Amino acid sequence: MSVRPTMTRFPGNPAEQEACGVPWGMTLAPFAAKDENSVPPVYGSGGELLPRCENCWAYYNTYCEQDQWSWDCSLCGTTNGLSTQSIARYSLPQSCPENISSFFDLELPLEGSEEMQARPVYVAAVDLSSSEEFLELTKSALLAALEALGPGSLFGLATFSHKIGLYDVQGPIPVVKNVFISPDSLDNLAVELEDVMPLFSFLAPVDTCKDHIASALETLKPTTSWERTTAAGQGVDGVLLGGRGFGVAMEALLKYLGSEYGNTYALARVFAFLSGPPDFGLGQLDTRRYGEQYASKGEDADRALLPEQTPFYKDLAAVAVQAGICVDIFAVTNEYTDLASLKFLSIESGGSLFLYSNTDDSTLPQDMYRMLSRPYAFNCVLRVRTSSEFKIGHSYGHFFSDPEYENVQHIICCDSFATYAYDFDFANDVGFSRRSKELPTLQIAFQYTVVVPPSELSVSNSRTSKRGTYSLQRRLRIRTLQFGAAHNINEIYDTVDPEVILSILVHEVILSSLEQGVREGRILLHEWLVNLVAQYNDAFKLNEYGRGSLITSHVDVGFSQCPQLQSLPRLVFALLRNPLLRFHEEGVHPDYRIYLQCLFSALEPSSLSRAVYPLLSSYETPDKQAFPRHSLSRAALLTSGSPIFFLDAFTTLIVFYSSTADPALPFPPPQDCLLRTTINKLKQERIITPKLIFIRGGQDDATAFENYLIEEQDVAGSGFSSVMGFVSFLDEINQDVLEYINKSNGK
Repeated sequence: MSVRPTMTRFPGNPAEQEACGVPWGMTLAPFAAKDENSVPPVYGSGGELLPRCENCWAYYNTYCEQDQWSWDCSLCGTTNGLSTQSIARYSLPQSCPENISSFFDLELPLEGSEEMQARPVYVAAVDLSSSEEFLELTKSALLAALEALGPGSLFGLATFSHKIGLYDVQGPIPVVKNVFISPDSLDNLAVELEDVMPLFSFLAPVDTCKDHIASALETLKPTTSWERTTAAGQGVDGVLLGGRGFGVAMEALLKYLGSEYGNTYALARVFAFLSGPPDFGLGQLDTRRYGEQYASKGEDADRALLPEQTPFYKDLAAVAVQAGICVDIFAVTNEYTDLASLKFLSIESGGSLFLYSNTDDSTLPQDMYRMLSRPYAFNCVLRVRTSSEFKIGHSYGHFFSDPEYENVQHIICCDSFATYAYDFDFANDVGFSRRSKELPTLQIAFQYTVVVPPSELSVSNSRTSKRGTYSLQRRLRIRTLQFGAAHNINEIYDTVDPEVILSILVHEVILSSLEQGVREGRILLHEWLVNLVAQYNDAFKLNEYGRGSLITSHVDVGFSQCPQLQSLPRLVFALLRNPLLRFHEEGVHPDYRIYLQCLFSALEPSSLSRAVYPLLSSYETPDKQAFPRHSLSRAALLTSGSPIFFLDAFTTLIVFYSSTADPALPFPPPQDCLLRTTINKLKQERIITPKLIFIRGGQDDATAFENYLIEEQDVAGSGFSSVMGFVSFLDEINQDVLEYINKSNGK
């Protein structure tokens, strides 16, 4: 469980919080195997015995004061009695994880249907209204998935187009049964899938049927244009429908699988492979909203294309959640598919949304294998509690909030990369008392289930599986942290984490973009930086001269007195240049923007920082690094004199040989060199497979590399006067800060 606050010294009161200009919050990766300092939790059993506060329901932890009969809550100060069982348990305090560490993980007893033996269920839903190339890529991805699935897994293969196909692969020859979809957007299937094929015939054990599944995949063929035309008939306003009945297929599959939730499986994952927009039957989407008609109507395309056009897929996500089904969507298309409507089915059910613009260089098979090879938790409940002086303001991430309990989030499927963000507010005007020994305290409780092999089961919880497969284990992970209160604003600035600040900002601008459009998101970001620079200058001038006003025309926009803040202007500049916040007329595809929103809002801070402002380093040879970091500018390339540059943009890795590089240098770099070792390490650590590109300057097209050299590019379309490059951007901020201060002072 990794926790990273925006600052380790909290503001002392609401006035200081406002005056510092820095977001106050944190990011949290609850299922990370270790904390932010690479320390693992202390494991144990008896989670159901852990005492809880009678007032705030916080859990007992090492920061609580305890005597023989009672303990004082470290969050609210309430004195609680200890049960006879707890008194006996704590008579030997070092035998209990909760007395050894403030970060511990305890087993819980399984209840009711949870006591069943686990059989992980995976279902592939493949779009046949597609091309041969799409199906070949999908087959490769599913073959990779089969290699990653653990023993005891069940796998089902379904297809959709103008009909739904269910495959029985448990015999020597794959058998497929089809049910046709009504083209009417209001009609459901005429027959239940269970009546088409019993679920026990559809779900095949991977252990014994892997070859049969592979054989079935080889039979997949695209539906012909004649089949689709015949089935679809005429669509809306005479437009021919394409025959991709994705909505009906998903609804039917969720109902089909949901009947066995808690019996056959504890968690099911559906992999949906899409080659275009759903345009047939229930859940079809009108893609005509993406086009020139918005210009003629005077509508803002950036605002119009971000909201969903139908609640169908959001409602379907709620069905998936109730059925314990996680849906991952893999869209392989360059046509408008309206991911703004489809995204809810994946992110709200605990799944992921992937977008690949073509089949040629797609990393889909690698991403499938990587995703399924990672450990994951499911049926998770996350609760963050604070001491009484402050509270949770907003929560951000791919979860759904509990309708009854405040600050309780449910996460259907959570891997070690999944990250959530929170911002804090004061509960009153007083803030933290600097004279009190009570420190700002935060407690995270994360209850989750994992599938574990028999070899990892504790003696107390082991059971013999009927099929010798994996079993379930319920766990409770607790992390309690205490922070200091800053004595002044300078102390806040000295302890900030710019990567976490960026994470909070990205969540805020995404939310603003969805509600008010991309332009408002850009304005929000620009105004935040202006305010921060003004507050920082005001704080330092106040300390130096004893007054809070600025009368000089020079503003310290580079935060020269505070190294911790110095990267923020570059990060904001890069975020304004990012497709996340660039305009529709600049060529940013709305589906790509939605994909970035989903990706960025789930990344941990260091990965997000890399995605927003790539790391550029240089090498003298493939085996010797020259400089670990350069600014993203052509000037940096020219002045460094290095022949090889390596750019890490998180989703893309580029090795660039300058046009003046010695022809004797091996190109591309050999497998056993330092540069290749670095690349391979980065690829292994990523949540998605980065695309690797090699470019020889002067011979190959270098556009892909040059596009990342953003510091000499225009921050166009921001709604502010056009500026060229990072230096001019800082000049613009300087002028806006002066105007802001003069306006604040009434000048």
